Amino acid sequence: MTAEDAFRFLSDPRCRPQWQSSLLSVDVAPDEEPHLGQRWSETTAVGVRPHLETTVFTPFRTWAETGHWRGVTATLALHFTDVTGGCRVRAEGEVSGQGAWAVPAGAAGLLASKAIAADLRKAGRILASRA
Repeated sequence: MTAEDAFRFLSDPRCRPQWQSSLLSVDVAPDEEPHLGQRWSETTAVGVRPHLETTVFTPFRTWAETGHWRGVTATLALHFTDVTGGCRVRAEGEVSGQGAWAVPAGAAGLLASKAIAADLRKAGRILASRA
């Protein structure tokens, strides 16, 4: 799998329910190709329904999103690098909250890194099975 393959799969919101364990569905136009400024909403297993937007879209190198739900904001950036025998995807993220949402957002942020790592491993397995 190349960085291009991983980028195409991971930057497409339509693919997210396949690899992101917390998602039930994604609401995005079925024929809309991923692009800078793309917007969509998600329904998660815990009932959170954030609205998201692609904030960085540098093909095959970097992709980032920002999501908002009530008083919580979350960011995620994925960095793609070709390496011998495949590619490496490095994730960076942050969850913050305002007012009454500050403590729950902090707790979510602490749990997020393990969930993101597990989801990216799942995405890697999906992509490897297609190769």
